[in-house]
Amino acid sequence: MVALTATAVAVAPVSARPASAIAHGEDTADGAYRFSVRLTMTGLPVAGGGTRDSWCSGALIAPRWVITAGHCFRASDGQRVSRVVADRTSVTVGRTDLTGRGGYEAEVVAVHQADTADVALVELDTAITDVVPLRLADTPPVAGEVLRLTGWGSITADGLVPAGRLQTGRFTVGRVGAEVIETSGRQPRADTSPCPHDSGGPYFREQADGTAVLVAVVSTGPGCPHPGPDFSARTDILGDWIADTIEPADGPARWIPAGFGASGVLVLVSVALATLRRRRAAAPGSEGVPGRDPARRG
Repeated sequence: MVALTATAVAVAPVSARPASAIAHGEDTADGAYRFSVRLTMTGLPVAGGGTRDSWCSGALIAPRWVITAGHCFRASDGQRVSRVVADRTSVTVGRTDLTGRGGYEAEVVAVHQADTADVALVELDTAITDVVPLRLADTPPVAGEVLRLTGWGSITADGLVPAGRLQTGRFTVGRVGAEVIETSGRQPRADTSPCPHDSGGPYFREQADGTAVLVAVVSTGPGCPHPGPDFSARTDILGDWIADTIEPADGPARWIPAGFGASGVLVLVSVALATLRRRRAAAPGSEGVPGRDPARRG
């Protein structure tokens, strides 16, 4: 799974580096966690010339919006940027197995970076209306809380072996910083941990009613697998920015219809604007701009 960012206040180790697919995780069941996203970048510029291909993980939070790690979009000099960097960046949503035909594919048309947190919102060229989006938490994570992570990263620390099937694991929250939390492997093993290309993967609460609620996204951590903490960027503190970024494109509705799920019940996009929104005093259009770029797992 993707590792947490070294934005992790003072708790992030100096040796932290970007993550890959969840090591010692487990395959997800068919159709599970359909909000999970694989971002594929083809033709990324490399310093000194040439290109490379890469990928990150993320989650659908609205019909046309995916949340991921900010460092998944950076120029050849390593700086985070609010734009598509690769020749082509696409997403796969709602698919458990990459060899399958289920789910959806869409193109990324815009990127918005958070001011300082290692978080980015990416806009899609088409709305995905029958995948239930991941809700956003409006309460902070607490030490001892158990979260689930899903990711499309590598299953080895060198990042060379991509996961062909969505991986998952459960983690225990350790210290909670202003922008970052520590998480340590819990299930299926104590050394279950994010790996390269898990960057941006969602850590979420599994509530009693079956609802999944986003708490953080993978950012940085040690090589995988390993016991002990990784570092993730909190998303519960970004409600205002998320609402202000999504609203201009999707309209001012506080709850945005996302389509009908398998149950036939109207899915309400869980940006939870009514609860999360505490209007910023900043002028309209003051989007997040590239900030300091911590160690990352992408």
